[in-house]
Amino acid sequence: MSDEARAGVLRALQAALAAEHAAVYGYGVVGGRIGGQRRAEARQAYDAHRARRDSLVREVRDLGGAPVAASAAYALPFAVTDSETAVRLAAELELRVADVYSDLVRASSGERRGSAAGALREAAVRAVRWSGESVAFPGLAERAGSGAAAGGSASPSASATP
Repeated sequence: MSDEARAGVLRALQAALAAEHAAVYGYGVVGGRIGGQRRAEARQAYDAHRARRDSLVREVRDLGGAPVAASAAYALPFAVTDSETAVRLAAELELRVADVYSDLVRASSGERRGSAAGALREAAVRAVRWSGESVAFPGLAERAGSGAAAGGSASPSASATP
């Protein structure tokens, strides 16, 4: 792998890691407001994002990088006051995670690309479960017709919003 390709993969890994940190934080908020009937689903998503986060930390280190640290807190895209807004936040978190994994798919090859595609698929499926709606090209906001509504994929680490 060339130095340029390696740097691109490392940037995409760091962006995915930052998104996973934000998702873990966001699911903490979701878990505090979600209704009992969906609490187990929120817990499973929280655990999945923690596992992905931990895996990404190892991958960044394996490439010689220093993993981006989680922020102490994240600005939420809207107030989460009840179960309905918690479900909306969960869907938004998954769309944003899908965005960064699509970047990692583009930047990667081999096993890492397959893993990133799997993470993208999992986030897209969870987004559909939470929102009840799907997009034709999960993780590709420009193809989905939502523009930056899904959080964009250009610079997820530049925003502290989960």
